[in-house]
Formats: sequence, C-alpha cells, structure tokens
Amino acid sequence: MSQHTLARPDAPESGQHRPQPFYSKLSFQIVAGLVVGLLLGFAAIAIGPAGDGPNWLTTLLTEVGRAYVSLLTVLVIPLVVTAVISSVARLREMTNAARLALQTLLWFAITALASVIVGIVVGVVSRPWLTAGVTADAAQDPSKVGQWTAFLTGLVPSNIFGLSVKVAETDGAISASPSFSILQILLISIALGVAALKVGPKADQFVSFAESALAVVQKVLWWIIRLAPIGTAALIGKSLVAYGWSSLASLGVFVLALYVGLAVVWLVVYPVVLRAHGLGVAQFYRNVWPVISLGFVTRSSMGVMPVTQEVTEKNLGVPRGYASFAVPLGATTKMDGCAAVFPALAAIFIAQFYGVPLHVTDYLLIAFVAVIGSAATAGTTGATVMLTLTLSTLGLPLAGVGLLLAVEPIVDMGRTALNVTGQALVPAIVAKREGVLDESVYDAKPSFTGVPA
Repeated sequence: MSQHTLARPDAPESGQHRPQPFYSKLSFQIVAGLVVGLLLGFAAIAIGPAGDGPNWLTTLLTEVGRAYVSLLTVLVIPLVVTAVISSVARLREMTNAARLALQTLLWFAITALASVIVGIVVGVVSRPWLTAGVTADAAQDPSKVGQWTAFLTGLVPSNIFGLSVKVAETDGAISASPSFSILQILLISIALGVAALKVGPKADQFVSFAESALAVVQKVLWWIIRLAPIGTAALIGKSLVAYGWSSLASLGVFVLALYVGLAVVWLVVYPVVLRAHGLGVAQFYRNVWPVISLGFVTRSSMGVMPVTQEVTEKNLGVPRGYASFAVPLGATTKMDGCAAVFPALAAIFIAQFYGVPLHVTDYLLIAFVAVIGSAATAGTTGATVMLTLTLSTLGLPLAGVGLLLAVEPIVDMGRTALNVTGQALVPAIVAKREGVLDESVYDAKPSFTGVPA
C-alpha cells in the first residue's frame, strides 16, 4: 500500500490511549448484526406472505442484503487494478521476485492439498449421517457450471477493462447485465505493472497515480466494511425467510461436518506449517484476527483484501513489495475453504444422497480439482463454481448443488474466514523461507487491530 496509509482508530490523539466503548467496536456490532438478522428473519416468517408476494420486511431484507453485496462488488475492479499495478511496480524492491512468486504458487498448492485431504477425511467419517433428513425437493441445476476450459477461454481479455455484457430475454423483455472476469482484470493489471517496471522513471507518475487511487479506493472500502453488521443482518434474515428453519435444520449435520473440517485446517494444518517454519501459532492468529473476523461476516475475500494486506504487512512483518503481490493473487486463487474443504465434503454429501459410490480414484480426482481447479476457474471463482467443476469431473448430478443452497450463507462465513487466513499464511511462510520476514514485527503486539474509521 502507499505511504498514505490510513490512521488506525486506536491511535492516540493526545499522547494518551482512550479505550473504545464496547458498543463502538466492529466485533460487537457484528455479533449484534447476526442476532438481529435471526430475529428479523423469524419476524418476517411470522408476518407471512403479502398476497402472492413477499411481505414488506422480507422485501426490505432482500434489498438491503443485495445492496450490501453490490457495494462490495462495485469496488473490485478499481481495487484489483490499482493494487496489482502498484504491487508489480514495487517488485523492483525485491531482489528475488521470481523465486518469491514460484514459492507462493507452490505453497498455495501444498496447503490446498492438505485442506482437501481434511475435507475428504471428514466427509468419509461423517458420511453415514450427512444426508439424514434431507429430501430431494430442493434439488436443482446451478446457474453457473465450472469448466476446465474457463482458464483458457477467460485468459485473453476482449477489452482493456475485462468487461462484458450479458443480454437476456424474459417474457419478451430484454435486459442487459454487465459482468467482469477477475482473471482478465488480473492479467491486464499485471501487464500494465510490468510495462511500468520496464519503462522506468518515465512511468513514476503513472505508478504514483495507481498508488494514490489505491489509497482512495481502500478508504471507500473501509466505509463499506463498516456497514458489515447491517449487511450481515439482512443476508441472514433473508436466508432464513427463503429457506425456512426446517430446511436449515435438515442440513445441520452437513454444516457441523463442514465447520469441523474448517476447524481442523485452522487448528492442525496451519499450525503444523507455522511450526515447521519456526513461527508462533498463537501469535499468528492474534496478528490475523482482524481479517478473520471481517472475512467471516462479509463473506468476501476480495472485499477484505486491503485488510488482509494490512495484517500481512503490519502484523506479520511481510515486506510490502512482496505482500502487495501475494495478497491480491491469493484473494483471486487461494481459497482453502471454498475450493478445497467445501467441494470435497459437498461432493461426498451429494454422492451419498444419490447413492453413487466413490472409489479411490474419485478421491484423487477431488484432490486434483481442489489444487488445480481454483486457478482454472479464477475468472469465475466461487464455491458454487468449484463445486460444479468437482461434480462434473466425478460425473455426479449437478442438481445436487440445490440441496445445499439453504445453508449457503451460513457455511460461506466459515469458508471465507479460512480463505483469508490462508491468504495471509502463505506470504508469511514464504517470506520466512526466503529470509525477508521481519520477525520482530511478527512477534510484537499487533499494530493493526481493526478497520480505520
């Protein structure tokens, strides 16, 4: 990030630290938002439908939730473009940039493999109870299906912005909706950053502009993140209304099994990796807690990417030139929750529901998809896309995706929290392996403790 780093909310103004009231802390507001969302959801169910449509409370929850997701999404393009351009340009500060990049990709794959193995083991152990109480009523084909060719077809941009427009006709009415490919935007941004690096001093103003624009975009994103309690309340309430408590309860075993798998990665896999590199486990989690908690409620690795970079640089001691390259790359392709643990467990769930036996070769395919698939689907990355890619590779019914939609918001919280943890972990261990990690920063009290005001 640029030298215009935003001031922390805990920075004293007159030489004396003033503790924040508990109700002004984002962590308290997040918990309150979750509780309020559940209460509003139950209230909307109690009110009942208004004629043939939803009642006013359901409509309000739906629109507020949709607005919050849109706010997080709208800044993705300027965030990725400015972050990647400035980060690639800063690689000139690193003497072993190519080696760092290769090490990053290698450890992305290693930790993804370990995570998918955890997902498979949890799925196999819990398989007899996974589908208890689940009926086929919710089975439906997904709107998007992951494909191995997505990497090749989505690699070359059709325009400088990586944008496209989808035109659809419904009941005689034609509608157009814009969309974008993160993979294409990433490629364009890397090309611009490398070009600025090659041009040299003549591109200094261009790089400075990218860094200034990044600071502005991050400031706006901080404001949006502060709305997380409101957005979370709306999304949880709407999900409860849409699927009903009975649907959520019928998938309770699956949700529990998934969170057990996520917890094993958090408490076993990542600590083993940290210990193997001589890094403190408890200290690591203290350092990255701000982004874990935000990832949990925002459910957007890309939306909290600036926070991931803050904790990676300021709390973990990763050099800025490397962190600003590894974190945006990780936010696009490094997803141990969405692309490893979840699709492995979900594939076993769907196979169990439809009575399809899985063999050793199927489990090997699940592991292969988890390690390679997140890169192959980077242009349309997401848990649903990764799951459909896994199911299609195994030959399982895609309609099984619909069985899990009722708990999507609930499981997505844990998945995203694990995603962002891994996105901070890999830069830390690679920096340690290459001897560029500032361990005095890593071992010190975290300097970044929350979202700037």
